[in-house]
This record gives sequence, C-alpha cells and structure tokens, in this order.
Amino acid sequence: MPDHSVGYGRPPQHTQFRKGQSGNPKGRRRGSKNLATVLLDSAHEPVTVNEGGRRKSITKLEAMSKQLANKAAAGDPKATHLLTQLLQMCEERSERSTPEAVIDESDELVIRQLFVRIRELSQGIDDAAGDAS
Repeated sequence: MPDHSVGYGRPPQHTQFRKGQSGNPKGRRRGSKNLATVLLDSAHEPVTVNEGGRRKSITKLEAMSKQLANKAAAGDPKATHLLTQLLQMCEERSERSTPEAVIDESDELVIRQLFVRIRELSQGIDDAAGDAS
C-alpha cells in the first residue's frame, strides 16, 4: 500500500467514496426530468386536428393557443383577458431582446474605411480583368 498522507483535501482512504458509489445515494436520479421539462415536452407533442376540412398535425401548444384565440374572438371575457396578458408579455419580451442599434463616430469611421477598401479591391479586379482581355 502506497504512503498516503492525511490532511486538508486528503481524507483518510477508508472514508473516501468507493469507485462507482455516489456521494448522494438518495439524490435525484440521473435522467429524471423536472416539472418544467415535463410540461414543455408534453406541450410540444403532436396532435391531429381538423382545420378547414383537412386533417393537420400541430403541437398541443399550437392547438391551445388557437383555441384561446378563437374563444377570445367569440367574446369569452376570461379568454380575452388571458390572451391580452400573454400578448403583452410576449411583446415586452421581444422588445427587451431586441437591442437598439447605436452607431457612434468610431463605428462610422470603420464603416467608411471598409467601403474605401472594398471600392479599391473592386477597382483592382476591374483593372486586372481589363488587362487580361
């Protein structure tokens, strides 16, 4: 048996985890899903619907949103309230995720220099093509 010193970060060998033994034996099983994952998986499952006399396969989430929109359009006040809340949330989220394009003076300088280089390159190609013919 090799010399094994005991100290900070070096526990005695008899107290170390055995190979293949978990440090948390009663913990969450590997591969088990949480509630959010299960809900998202079930919302993205396909379902067959009749739309305009044709059978069509869409996700459950799409089917639910269409039903909610149809009920709101039919005048159901609860559906209308819920739909407007969801739409406002989606609009706020999209506004937050779209950053405004801000171009300052240094950006303009880089863009101008880039255009000059592109113009020079294209003139060089045109000149070379003219010499070849």
